This record gives sequence, structure tokens and C-alpha cells, in this order.
Amino acid sequence: MYKKEKQQNNGFTLIELLVVVTIIGLLSTMVLVSLNTARIKARDVRRLADLRQVALALELYYDDNASTGYPGTSGSNNWSAITSALEPDYISSVPVDPGNGSYEYWVDTDNQSHVLNATLEDSNSPALNGDLDGSVLGCNCDDPEYCIQL
Repeated sequence: MYKKEKQQNNGFTLIELLVVVTIIGLLSTMVLVSLNTARIKARDVRRLADLRQVALALELYYDDNASTGYPGTSGSNNWSAITSALEPDYISSVPVDPGNGSYEYWVDTDNQSHVLNATLEDSNSPALNGDLDGSVLGCNCDDPEYCIQL
């Protein structure tokens, strides 16, 4: 007589495949969420570095032009004024916001003081604890606005 051969199943069941696909989906979702948070923090760090770089270039400009002070006119955002005043002698190129926002630059009436401003995406950033708050030289510096004044 014939022997019954035991049938071997080398494949996966549908349930096993669904479980694996679900686990992979959950893991990839968690990775994407953490990557988005890291991107937000990276753009904010870039904004802080950009403002420090522009502040340094403005101080170099001021040292060379102490009689006239900082570039621009009071009462408005003068970011375009610093582009023409600082490039290329004091900074190779004036930075632009890495996201969809924009930087701001405000001067006082006698051009002896200025405020630099950037909107941070992370409203809980520790950098916001040590910056200016309120209205400074016409610039809104309430969080999540990061402002430095010199």
C-alpha cells in the first residue's frame, strides 16, 4: 500500500503576514514622527546660528561706521537693508530662514541699537527662556519669537 506522506508547509499563514506588516507599519510611523521632531529642532538651531552670525557681522559693520551706526531706518523691518550693507564685506551672504518664515531686523531711532528676530517652530525651545520678550524697538518678541538685542 501507499504510505501517506506528511505534507510540509514552508510558507507563512495570512495571520502571520498581517502581524508582521502591522509591526513594520507601527515602527515606521514612530521613526517618521521622531524624524519630524528632529527636523524642527534642526531648523531652530539653524535660525539661532544665523541670528548670531548676522549679529557678529552687524557689530563689525558698526565698528567701521560708528558715526552713522547700524544700517536701516527705525520703525520697520530692515532685513533687506542689512543685505546691501553687509554683503560681501562683513558676511558672504545674509542667511534666509530655513523654513517658511523670515528673519527680522529692527533699529532704534538713532541707529545705535538693533533687534534681530526669528520665529522658532518649537515653542518649548530652551532658547526662548533667555531671549527678549514683549515689544522691543517695534518688534514683537513674544514667544515663539526669538529676539536678541545689541
